[in-house]
Amino acid sequence: MVVPGIHRFLMMDRVVYGQPAATALKEEVSRLERCRVFIVTNGSLSKSKLLESFATALQDGYAGCFSGVTAHGPRQCVIDGAEAARAAGADLLVAIGGGSVIDAAKVMQLCLRHEIRDSAGLTAYTGRGRGEPSTRPSDADRWIRIVAVPTTLSAAEFTWFGGASDPARGVKEAFANPMMIPQVVIMDPQMTTETPLHLLLTTGMKAVDHAAERLASLKSNPYNDAVSALALRQLSAGLKAIHRDPSNIEARALVQYGAFMSMCGSAAGVPVGVGHAIGHSLGAHCGVPHGETSCTLLPSVMRWNIASNPARQALIAEALGERNGDAASALAELVAGLGLPTRLRDVGVKREDFAAIAEKTMGDGLIKGNARQVRTARDIEEILEMAW
Repeated sequence: MVVPGIHRFLMMDRVVYGQPAATALKEEVSRLERCRVFIVTNGSLSKSKLLESFATALQDGYAGCFSGVTAHGPRQCVIDGAEAARAAGADLLVAIGGGSVIDAAKVMQLCLRHEIRDSAGLTAYTGRGRGEPSTRPSDADRWIRIVAVPTTLSAAEFTWFGGASDPARGVKEAFANPMMIPQVVIMDPQMTTETPLHLLLTTGMKAVDHAAERLASLKSNPYNDAVSALALRQLSAGLKAIHRDPSNIEARALVQYGAFMSMCGSAAGVPVGVGHAIGHSLGAHCGVPHGETSCTLLPSVMRWNIASNPARQALIAEALGERNGDAASALAELVAGLGLPTRLRDVGVKREDFAAIAEKTMGDGLIKGNARQVRTARDIEEILEMAW
């Protein structure tokens, strides 16, 4: 039986894959008829030879670059980036980097659209419920759009919301609008070759997390079952191949496509769950990168949920090549086999922080999509204890 639902088609034009990114960007800029292209990136990528190729390809269309994005996109760096884009007269943003860069560029869009010029001005726009993501808003033509060129596998480029952190409160907040999804995504495996291997593999596990939590969902449907299972097969095979041979460009292309597939179930209305919610709190409270939160939490989340969704978890295990239906063990073996951290203690999380992390997680709306109902902060602490 197919559960009634809605599949949304979001405000994205196209996904370009397997082509040189600078060449593809030049073609997309021409198609979109833009002439003031502003690049958003981080400090390490700003020194990359790969980045030079974009300025060269854009020629007179290159309007400048903001390279001040830092981990988790603090509010002030978003404000600073928007001011730089405003001063450059940008008519298109190009986000080159991982999830923090792409999310920061999305929140920069919000600042540009609503003339937000200080950190406090963002407060009125927090929350995910900002419009229907498949409906073009009345002010659509007033938004400066994004082209995203990912260098990691976090897959932030496929969402219509972005996160920015508030260091003063130790929280990460979501900002959303249908126009914040990139207009174009360019997936070029060469763009991952300067990404540190540990970062590429951990963000690959974040993509695994997207697919696994959606495949585990009691709200799944045939479309999500297909794309999320495919994502798990591609990601697990590709990540193992890259771990064996980091020069394997075909494996890098495979995991990029797997990361894309890991997000497709969201358009079919299938939510992620408590693992993502805890990850947001860990990132803001403890500074743990989201890829590492997935490595250390995902098996324990599956074990905590197992009584509520054993048949769904068997699908995860099958996609990962595990015949006995044990999704938690299959995921834990994948993480360990990639040489990544397997316990929260491995990434510096302290047990004395569990209560604060749990309380913050209870305020994250993603817990509502979990297969097993999360009733109290103590439930979150149970998962943290299992993962510690």
